[in-house]
Amino acid sequence: MKILLIAPESGKPKKKKPRYVPFPQASLPLLAALTPPGHQVKIVDERLEQVDITDSYDLVGITVMTSTAPRAYTLSNHFRSIGTKVVLGGIHPSAMVEESLQHADAVVIGEAEELWQHVVEDAQGGNLQKVYRNKEYPCLTDMPAPRHDLLKDRYLLKHVYQTTRGCPHNCGFCSVSSFNGRRYRHRPVEDVVREVNLSQRRFIGFLDDNIVGNPRYSKELFRALAPLKKRWASQGTVKMAEDEELLKLAQQSGCISLFVGFESINEKNLASMHKRFNTVEKYKKMMENFHRHGIMVVGSFVFGFDEDEKTVFSNTLRFIEEARIDFATFNILTPLPGTEIYKTFKKEERIFTYDWSRYDFSHTVFYPARMTPEELQEGHRFLYTRFYTLPSICKRLPRNLKYLPYFLPSSLYYNWVSRQHKTIPAKMVDCRSPISSGRPVT
Repeated sequence: MKILLIAPESGKPKKKKPRYVPFPQASLPLLAALTPPGHQVKIVDERLEQVDITDSYDLVGITVMTSTAPRAYTLSNHFRSIGTKVVLGGIHPSAMVEESLQHADAVVIGEAEELWQHVVEDAQGGNLQKVYRNKEYPCLTDMPAPRHDLLKDRYLLKHVYQTTRGCPHNCGFCSVSSFNGRRYRHRPVEDVVREVNLSQRRFIGFLDDNIVGNPRYSKELFRALAPLKKRWASQGTVKMAEDEELLKLAQQSGCISLFVGFESINEKNLASMHKRFNTVEKYKKMMENFHRHGIMVVGSFVFGFDEDEKTVFSNTLRFIEEARIDFATFNILTPLPGTEIYKTFKKEERIFTYDWSRYDFSHTVFYPARMTPEELQEGHRFLYTRFYTLPSICKRLPRNLKYLPYFLPSSLYYNWVSRQHKTIPAKMVDCRSPISSGRPVT
């Protein structure tokens, strides 16, 4: 069969594509590797290229996040209209099964390992089932090497891997624990090392939600990675900075950058989202520890919590500059289906739109407690356009000269992102009845 795997874009597909995007979605290269022999597989990332809807395929698989759902449904409806079977999978279809089934021949719920081969075989035999679901979370042993060869060479990090899945923390705004489970599962260290060693790239990435969730496993992994002489980036937590041995081993194994979820500089917000393990008073000291071990930090911050007032934006920017955080992502609190805040906000009638394309962490879709939707939107714009000006980037450049080939392209990418945020209107729909391209199916 001829199989097309798509990572759709949020909203309407842009005609002008960025030269680079940070990294691919890990699921599609893995699905390609899991596809039984004898099939022709193509991967299209809509952030980088258009989907050729005039081409014909026997099976189309689309990985769907909430913000990409409308575009995924449009593509799915088109391919189905010309007789092509379509399978939807990912976080959004797993949370909104009935909605997704209105636009697809089949939905894969949860992780696709141990399922995808059956999907392909059933499609080939004309016996595609409506729903595919694992009885248990898949074991991460004996996973094939992802098909990075099917990806475009326009990623800052093209070769990305996973070492763990799952998260026990169950943060109220996060969908990871509901999709991947609340127990850490680990790949055998020797499997990870063998896979990484196949890459000719010196700079790689690990797309774990928390690569240091189990310090004992992480230390074993870092010791094994050190002889490969790779440089890598991943995601961790601020608590990592309290473990001197873990930091030292991460540095020796080639870690140069970590995405760290600070989330908020207000501990009441952290407590409300079950993130008490983050301690604001220790943030600056932890940043010093990261920098002392040569690790750049991408700090993630979320705005719109019930304790947030208009001053939160300027206060957070001041904190980021004082703590010398190297990069930052600024996210509007978004009630993703399947999360605690989605259920809470929906019950309280605080969600004013179910247009999923706006659920991209850059649009306000609910009524905040201590500011207006417009003020939340404008504060988000203020942070991006202020932190990623060229003078601001140049100010951070001297301390990151050692990693210039990574720091500069990444900073310029975020500068491009900040310019896109200038085009997002601050005016919201001021009503209590939901507006949408379709109410959510419950």
